[in-house]
Amino acid sequence: MLLLLDVVFVVLAYFITPVIIDGVDHAARMLTAHYTTVLVTIAIFIGVFYFSRVYTVLWIHASVRDYARLGMSGVVASTLAFLANCFMVSMKYTGYGPKQTLCALFIIMVCVIFSRMFAYALYSVYRERIHTPTGVKKKRLLIVGAGSAAMIMIKDLAGNDNLNYDVVGFIDDDRTKHNAIIYGVSVLGDRYDIQRICKQKEVDEILIAIPSARVADRREILEICNETDCKTKILPSIDQMISGADINHQVRDVEIEDLLARDPIELDNSEISSYIEEKTILVTGGGGSIGSELCRQIMKYNPKKLVILDIYENNAYDLQMELNKLYGAEKIDVVIASVRDKERLEKVFETYRPYIVFHAAAHKHVPLMEANPSEAIKNNVFGTMNTVQCADKFGAKRFVLISTDKAVNPTNIMGATKRVCEMLVQCAQANSKTEFVAVRFGNVLGSNGSVIPLFKKQIAAGGPVTVTHKDITRFFMTIPEATQLVLQAASFAKGGEIFVLDMGEPVRIYDLAKNLIRLSGYKPNEDMRIEICGLRPGEKLYEELLMNEEGLKNTEHNKIFIGKPIDVEKEKLLEMIAELRGVVKSDDVEGIKQAVERVVPTYKRNKQ
Repeated sequence: MLLLLDVVFVVLAYFITPVIIDGVDHAARMLTAHYTTVLVTIAIFIGVFYFSRVYTVLWIHASVRDYARLGMSGVVASTLAFLANCFMVSMKYTGYGPKQTLCALFIIMVCVIFSRMFAYALYSVYRERIHTPTGVKKKRLLIVGAGSAAMIMIKDLAGNDNLNYDVVGFIDDDRTKHNAIIYGVSVLGDRYDIQRICKQKEVDEILIAIPSARVADRREILEICNETDCKTKILPSIDQMISGADINHQVRDVEIEDLLARDPIELDNSEISSYIEEKTILVTGGGGSIGSELCRQIMKYNPKKLVILDIYENNAYDLQMELNKLYGAEKIDVVIASVRDKERLEKVFETYRPYIVFHAAAHKHVPLMEANPSEAIKNNVFGTMNTVQCADKFGAKRFVLISTDKAVNPTNIMGATKRVCEMLVQCAQANSKTEFVAVRFGNVLGSNGSVIPLFKKQIAAGGPVTVTHKDITRFFMTIPEATQLVLQAASFAKGGEIFVLDMGEPVRIYDLAKNLIRLSGYKPNEDMRIEICGLRPGEKLYEELLMNEEGLKNTEHNKIFIGKPIDVEKEKLLEMIAELRGVVKSDDVEGIKQAVERVVPTYKRNKQ
């Protein structure tokens, strides 16, 4: 159709030009007398447009680049047509005058360009009137960001029948864009105008379309949006978008991780690779939330063999299937075993002779361990002791204990047992060629037993959301961030260190609950109640990452520090652990806790 239209435009242009210059009668005679010029011009335009692929462009979805190609092709075709006309005139064959030719070519170009623009406009009106479902109210959408991602987004919104949105405006911090109109939509203000605009424009949803923004900026914008009554969605970062197909399918709901996000971790990949590549790596508790992510990160550095050890076969199997698909089965072995079983553990170490051991196996649930202290000691203390002894006996190069902030001045059995694990690691270093270290960090978002999944279940059930205390705070980190820093810390190990990860600022759990409720589309304490239920056994208001006796020392990484080791008498520690073995057999809860107090001087029981 467009090719036929272009033919019509050439004929009309050569007819209209003489009308403008000499009148209607002269125009008809000119067109009849100089039809050769018209035919040559048609041939040139169609030939140039064909070879520059102008006719293959789908103009209802054309970009600026497509219009630029059309313009360049038109300039080339017009130049060739003008030269051809001049040549015919010089040969006294036939032709229009230079002024008439230039005027005709200008008219042709105007018609060609506007025909494509008209096709786009006609199609847009057609979609608006015919394809919009009748009786369905459009959602009023405010887009934060007026950059390239937003431009792609708004074009997709206009061309997708399944997205029933009416874009009310853009928000952008670039003041030079304010009051500008982009694709028919105005830029209404900056981030600080969001709440006002949402009320004025009766906005239903907000889309944050600034995938390249700094983490701090994105977090601030999310917090502002979260104060409105609008549902908020977000475009992922550029690197997350690259592998995707349709940009609309990559729009997702805002998660709590977005509100707690920090700047991306910068890793020294060469250092990490140097101790993992072509080495055998053992991860105990490999099927758990931390252990499984450690396995995923380790496989990126091409180990010779990854041994995933876990007592719970379902999680280990799922991880095995996931990693086999990505890296092949020959590099991954799953061993179902308990770190409590020293004989089984020795067989595993003898078979694989791991170069690095990441010890993530542990009981971590505070209230459950408070009620079952014997199990916490069997798994955390004796399990760690078994793994430490095997690493020493079978010549592992490095042993990395995954510890917790709850080991600092513990008020619960779980934290106290993890502190004993740190003491065991520090003692083991004294007479071993293996480099024993611990890495300590706080809560990880989405881990098994963490508060986030609990809140989500409570919200899904209609509430209430239970918080133990209005002022309780915790440090939070994403699972990938924590595991990446564990790998980096392990590259700094020389033996005996307790590495402390920078967890950022502590987060009030009450605020976390409010944010999750808002993100789920409810108003805190109006649509969904937050209930204060009191501190649980062993729980304290504030977690610490560093013991009073320890001092911090910097490392090469700005988010990893080293706590000064505390002198621990090995013989005395082993005697007290032997005492623990006897007490654990009795399963006397009070006796066990008293014994733990003797082992860990900083353990102060919360006797509520």
